[in-house]
Amino acid sequence: MTLSIAIHLDYELARPMDILLHVHAAQIPEQRVEDQSFTLPPYEHVASVAAQDGIGERIWMRAQDQLIVDYTATVAINRILTPLGQLDRVPFHLLPGETVQYLMPSRYCPSDRFHDFVDATFAEPEGGAMAVAMREWVHDHLRYAPGASNGDTTAADTFIMRKGVCRDYAHLLITFARAAGIPARIASVYALGVEPPDFHAVAELFLGGEWHLVDATGMAREADMAKIGVGRDAADVAFLTAFGEAKLNTQQVSVVRLEEA
Repeated sequence: MTLSIAIHLDYELARPMDILLHVHAAQIPEQRVEDQSFTLPPYEHVASVAAQDGIGERIWMRAQDQLIVDYTATVAINRILTPLGQLDRVPFHLLPGETVQYLMPSRYCPSDRFHDFVDATFAEPEGGAMAVAMREWVHDHLRYAPGASNGDTTAADTFIMRKGVCRDYAHLLITFARAAGIPARIASVYALGVEPPDFHAVAELFLGGEWHLVDATGMAREADMAKIGVGRDAADVAFLTAFGEAKLNTQQVSVVRLEEA
């Protein structure tokens, strides 16, 4: 599977400010960035820094007036795919150290508040089969509703409202998984099948000794995603963080199979 990715961002900046961009597809063993281009407006400063867990990169820059970003990439996906339901949960004492932080509650994923619900609702089965049941619960009980949430919405809010967008679906699934003792993190991705086309957020669960992408919205398959970055929750994977007032003019994201490009 090879994906052709193209994005265009256009923001007006109220004053000179620092910007953190997180849009590059990650160069990691499960995917190969074969070709990419990246253009920026005139800037005072620009530097590349490692993203969370060393997966992908962020761009620090200082700009003024208008931020126009164009990024294109060709990404070959070659991750090993195993049906989620066939995977085992890794016992706590055998978990790699880097997964431990993803067992803990975070800003948008208050998993410590969901132990009773998860124990009562997903008591059986265990491991990957439990993760499948959690994914189906989130998919079946939430309604995809653009504009239903905002930057302050947590998984607890989504659980009550029963609606949201991709990040809300991901946050709730991550929260359930952590409450059940499964390390879970968020992944920002470029994915086929997302409507409307946009940056996409999915859960990533550590099962069977590996990380596995899981989209509770049902829009994207693990085989059709190019990973940008990962983190505890959406606060770690925002595609653009402006340290000042930035007004959106245009945002476009395109992801197609290379054969269709």
